[in-house]
Amino acid sequence: MRLCGSIGGVLGAAMLAVVTIPAAAQSKNLAPGFSALPKGARVVIMPTDIELFSISGGGVLEPKADWTEAASKHFKAAMIEKKQKLGLSSVELTSKQADEAEEVNALHGAIARAINIHHFGTLALPSKDGKLDWSIGEPVKQIREMTGADYALFSWVRDSYTSDERKAAMVAIAVLSLGRVIPTAGGVQTGYASLVDLNTGRVLWFNRLQRGSGDLREAEKAAETVDALLNEFPITK
Repeated sequence: MRLCGSIGGVLGAAMLAVVTIPAAAQSKNLAPGFSALPKGARVVIMPTDIELFSISGGGVLEPKADWTEAASKHFKAAMIEKKQKLGLSSVELTSKQADEAEEVNALHGAIARAINIHHFGTLALPSKDGKLDWSIGEPVKQIREMTGADYALFSWVRDSYTSDERKAAMVAIAVLSLGRVIPTAGGVQTGYASLVDLNTGRVLWFNRLQRGSGDLREAEKAAETVDALLNEFPITK
């Protein structure tokens, strides 16, 4: 009787342990309850909000229009190739539609920066409870009305590169510092990508890229950046 009771007690404890084990944690990159796009979902690939800068000798970011133009072309081509690899059913905006959606694109940029700071960064918002609980709101319905799609993929990218003057200045400072290790301000590549439900404005998936490598001025390296930014994009295979 004692043996049976002991076995029963062990089994009961084991069952309780199974019941009380928490479910697998929701990915920080996914909104609660969302796991992947349904098959055949139509997604609008929004024009990438992109800008490149040169870091001057004094450490000031200076916009470079020619670099930005080249990067925009490379990034767009890489996005087209990526969506084909993913098997994504996508919708393209016309030039007129892209112009009309410029404010929505800018709004996404603001929301994306907030997500980076308050969801992935150190300034977490208690009201979010650590969840990807963000929305672009009603303005995205304009995109749905334009295209008939239910989802949109937004992207925002900034990249900077040290100028020759900046490199020379850093070398000079190192020499004057007698070889001591000093902080330097090299180029940084920052990117955000968001999958948004156009019916509700809800951000379903978000990914960020922050690193000191990459070069969007070159097609091959721009493609690598797109691969990194869309890593683990939530699409049903």
